[in-house]
Amino acid sequence: MADNPEFYRARAEEERRNGDAAQLDNVRDRCRRAEKAWDDMANRAERTQILRAAREAAPRAESACRW
Repeated sequence: MADNPEFYRARAEEERRNGDAAQLDNVRDRCRRAEKAWDDMANRAERTQILRAAREAAPRAESACRW
């Protein structure tokens, strides 16, 4: 699960559905906050994956240029 954007997006979707089905305002608000938090975690995980891939590719690119 660590840094898995798909998992985080699924949880956000689940909270969205829960919020849509909620009849109480405070429950709906809590679900919306949870949905946003899961979306934020997914965005951070995606950004981390992109930065990690770029960082790992940099040494390979440098070694390829030396020859």
